[in-house]
Amino acid sequence: MTTLAGRVDGRPPLAMVYGGGGIVGIAYTAGVAAGLTASGIPAAAAPVLGTSAGSWTASALALGLTYEDLRELEAPSVPNLRAGVLADLARQLFGEARHPLVAVSAVCVRTGRRHILDGGRHPLADLVAASSAVPGLLAPHRVDGRLYVDGGVRSATSIDAATEADRLIVVAPLAGPVLGPVGRVAELLLMLELRRWRASHPRSSVTLIRPDREVARVVGLRPLALFDAARARDVYPLACAQGLRCGALLTRPGSPWARSAARVDPAATAA
Repeated sequence: MTTLAGRVDGRPPLAMVYGGGGIVGIAYTAGVAAGLTASGIPAAAAPVLGTSAGSWTASALALGLTYEDLRELEAPSVPNLRAGVLADLARQLFGEARHPLVAVSAVCVRTGRRHILDGGRHPLADLVAASSAVPGLLAPHRVDGRLYVDGGVRSATSIDAATEADRLIVVAPLAGPVLGPVGRVAELLLMLELRRWRASHPRSSVTLIRPDREVARVVGLRPLALFDAARARDVYPLACAQGLRCGALLTRPGSPWARSAARVDPAATAA
């Protein structure tokens, strides 16, 4: 397993993790991020680890794009096993851009091991195609000579590989009440990862943001609902509102974030 240690010089005040969850997961992570940003938390300026859907949000925000840009893409129907379908789609939005603050998780087909792929070394379009290639639904994608499938095969968030920071914010679309039993199992695994990360970084604080019951009602219980564009459109404003609420709590006077926010360098968003 590769981690993000050493990707960012020093210890940043903030790091972000965006988890997987299909088209709905993109809407949820992008919505929460928009709410946090509106609250004064510069999510796009932080080192970020994305998995599957979260890799799209991580890449878009780092490049100064919005959910509206993501929503304009015509997502392929699934299953669709044509090689390159995801990379072609991603290049419509990201071109050949790279970004040193972005990393994604993906699983190597040959070894079955999770790899953390660096957005400073590879085009973001290739990384999101690898990280979101759901086995059986979308074709594996090749990066640096290796075939990869969806990072969610091993973990929906890969929190344990996140950058060390004063505060880690984890946005996990597949946890809690979403998808019923599936979400509850995902949350158990997520909590194990959080426990390991906290043990390795005892001086850091962690905020976990997962769908509330209002979002869960929109998503429903069927896994394929995660690929429903209409549900995604309905989820986005709910996620924005949830991000605003969480951001208000994090930035209230006397909070750890309020004391350290001034240390974030806005120039870190430059590609």
